[in-house]
Amino acid sequence: MNAAVAGMAAGATLAICALVFGFWGFLLVALFIAIGAVIGRIVEGQIDLQGVMEALRGKRSV
Repeated sequence: MNAAVAGMAAGATLAICALVFGFWGFLLVALFIAIGAVIGRIVEGQIDLQGVMEALRGKRSV
């Protein structure tokens, strides 16, 4: 699945949730999509979690 298809799927999901659940449901689904994307990138190794934690603690600059 390329980025365009994934973007369209996420957009369609958010649009349906906005219509069905209203604004707060839309925000909640958007938050869960973002969390899922970050977890997926961590699992794939595209995000170095140790480096992020060190940068947040101020031990290292990225």
